[in-house]
Amino acid sequence: MHGSLDDLRIEVDMLAPGAERIVGATPPLDIIARDVIFGEGPVWDARNKQFFFTDIIGDTIWKWKPGAGLQPILKPSVKANGLALDLENRLIVAGWGGRTVFRLEKDGSRTTLADRWEGKKLSSPNDVVVTSDGSIWFTDPHGGLLNVGMVGDDLQKYLEIQGVFRLSPDGREMTLVTDEFVYPNGLCFSPDEKLLYVNCSRERLIRAYDVKPDGSAGKGRLFYRYASPERGVPDGMKCDVEGNVYCTGPGGIYVHDPAGKVLARLKTPGHHPTNFAWGDDDWRSLYITMIGSVLRTRLNVPGVPSR
Repeated sequence: MHGSLDDLRIEVDMLAPGAERIVGATPPLDIIARDVIFGEGPVWDARNKQFFFTDIIGDTIWKWKPGAGLQPILKPSVKANGLALDLENRLIVAGWGGRTVFRLEKDGSRTTLADRWEGKKLSSPNDVVVTSDGSIWFTDPHGGLLNVGMVGDDLQKYLEIQGVFRLSPDGREMTLVTDEFVYPNGLCFSPDEKLLYVNCSRERLIRAYDVKPDGSAGKGRLFYRYASPERGVPDGMKCDVEGNVYCTGPGGIYVHDPAGKVLARLKTPGHHPTNFAWGDDDWRSLYITMIGSVLRTRLNVPGVPSR
């Protein structure tokens, strides 16, 4: 990290009236983990009061529990990226380097849930989310194929599209939700799960989709496009219980109202954030993964709970 984190705080740019009600003027800062090469995949396990995240380049899935500290639970992890919890509280993993989406079973074994689309090998699953009916949604950009050593020996691109996919609750049906992205990355749902948000790291934008009862989605509409030249791209994304959309972007984490307007920006110390997740008993803590570390802050409005 550049400099020490110990005496630093989260800085907040108040860009719209009412923002302080949501994020507070001076959010606190706790350091959860240091020496993380490329933190990602944060998810809070409410049943067991513990937190999971990945270190993609460090090839590890980590567990952190208050008072107990850090523990590796899967190493090597096939350069795991995004994480989610299913209805049975098992970890669902976007296996970026393994070109699969898999489930980590209670006994530590792995069950492959998706590795091909129309018979062709997936590229590098990036982010993953589970909805309340048990459906698994994930993004599959080409990114891992472009990073030397990330996906093993097979660097071949088999799919021309960079898709957003959905696995049915029983795992038997995989459908393409959309392929209109240059590089789909983060995804999340509105509190009522009627809106799907997907961001694009290359074009620096977020699109919103109306989700139909059968799990398909209509055509996307532009929700927001980032224009700042600062370092950082759309990557991790979540909603709070009021439907505000939080997304990493240039210079920090942006808070958008449901219409897309920027309410505030949280500027994290050190390197730029990659992702974040709501957690703790009241779902008001924001766990932030970064290049170099994992931090925690507290906000005023709770997030949409994970499973």
